[in-house]
Amino acid sequence: MSEPAVETPVLDRYECRACGYVYEPEKGDDKGDIPSGIIFADLPVSWRCPVCSAKKTAFANIGPAGTASGFKENLGYGLGVNNLTPTQKNILIFGALALGFLFFISLYGLQ
Repeated sequence: MSEPAVETPVLDRYECRACGYVYEPEKGDDKGDIPSGIIFADLPVSWRCPVCSAKKTAFANIGPAGTASGFKENLGYGLGVNNLTPTQKNILIFGALALGFLFFISLYGLQ
């Protein structure tokens, strides 16, 4: 018989609304002696933002790393571009800029 699949919990990141610090469970918090792998809900109540000392209530869930950014109801719009992760969007934007630059430079080859 096969063994049941073990589901790994999705590690959501939380962003401080006061200063923009992002708590990532994969990294933990060295300043607060929080080891990696501790989800935000399991942090002690006394834990504060390592940057601005804001309370846990000042943090908002921004989802797991590598997911599409933006509101979930807007992900279906934009010719599919809204489903791209931030890294994929950067590659698309800067790749198009590089390609445009190469086309512009190639115009010097015309005589």
